[in-house]
Amino acid sequence: MAIRFVTSNEGKVREAREYLADIEPVEQVQYDYTEIQSDSLEEIATHGARETFDALEDDDPVIVDDTGLFVDALGGFPGPYSAYVEDTVGVDRLWRLASEEEDKRARFTTVLAYADETGTETFTGSVAGTLVAPRGEGGFGYDPIFEYNGQTLAEMDTEEKNAISHRGRALAAFAEWYADREA
Repeated sequence: MAIRFVTSNEGKVREAREYLADIEPVEQVQYDYTEIQSDSLEEIATHGARETFDALEDDDPVIVDDTGLFVDALGGFPGPYSAYVEDTVGVDRLWRLASEEEDKRARFTTVLAYADETGTETFTGSVAGTLVAPRGEGGFGYDPIFEYNGQTLAEMDTEEKNAISHRGRALAAFAEWYADREA
């Protein structure tokens, strides 16, 4: 048996394989599930995982994740709409909007949804930081404007970023649950 990670992002799959190496093999699957519009990352990920598991007609479980950047001073915006905002407004314009605010606190949150024949479970990971003017050459998305302990995620190497990653935290919670379940 394998756990199928539904994503086109190779980096996500590598990270999942690190966390699940001693439990189950992780297989990358590309499936274009319906991404519902919701204010809830949990709802979006759960729907994607359930739809994918049912559509693939196989016994192997699936995992789907959804991530958002939540800016405190903007009422949590862009939240679950982060990818859309990045594509339409852009990272620099979101920074300009947030830069006008006194409170620059933000957090990245990932919800990982697991689906199998018995149902769906979710696991959440978050990392709190501060928004800053863009810095760094690495990473992707909002990484250049999200600072954690004095460095933006774009200034960190992959190992440093994965050590504090919101996705990593969700994967760690999932791995613990899955290992206990299989024991």
